[in-house]
Amino acid sequence: MSLTLYYAPGACSFIPHVLLQASGAAFEPTLLKLHKGEHREATYLAINPRGQVPVLVDSGTVVTQIVAICLHLDALFPDAHFLPTQPLARAKALETLAWMNNTVHPTFTHYFMPNKFTDQAEAQAVLKSYAAVQYRSLMEELQQLVQHATQAGQAWLSGSTLGPLDAYALTLLRWGSIAGINPIDLPVLWSHVQKVAEHAAVKTVMERERLVLNLFKG
Repeated sequence: MSLTLYYAPGACSFIPHVLLQASGAAFEPTLLKLHKGEHREATYLAINPRGQVPVLVDSGTVVTQIVAICLHLDALFPDAHFLPTQPLARAKALETLAWMNNTVHPTFTHYFMPNKFTDQAEAQAVLKSYAAVQYRSLMEELQQLVQHATQAGQAWLSGSTLGPLDAYALTLLRWGSIAGINPIDLPVLWSHVQKVAEHAAVKTVMERERLVLNLFKG
């Protein structure tokens, strides 16, 4: 088995990057510099024609999209317990993972890259402003999920082991600090994210990607 992960620092590829590091398996982390347009070069488009990260190449087979990659890694490394195995708990964890990926993540994209949705400067400004408000509300909802997990006696968002929900929570709150959200204003979520950041695998990945956890500037 050979595993290669194509990632961009600070992007959502952070989630499978953390899972691979936590698995203890050998893998090749391959950096893509989005600001230099490396994701649009012919060599990368031959791997992923959509020009997106992350991409996981498992023994020559390409897997794209966060949810698909996380499910594959969970199946590949069952002893890591990235996701629950009990059916209902697993369904609830996947419910949260899907929400993070199809609701929270795109809301930040509307803030960070409004040019993807319209080429009109005035409309871009409206999109960015509206998305910032919506994103703050979603961070409050994420904080509630952390509270519920804690009240249920869970050490991590999906159970007793660090998993994709925790890595995604860190990523989403970190993005929130870019969008003008002070993590301190979300104390329960911020505390959990700081705990995630102290996990050995997460620390290694953050160092490899050279990430600062809090980018809030007031």
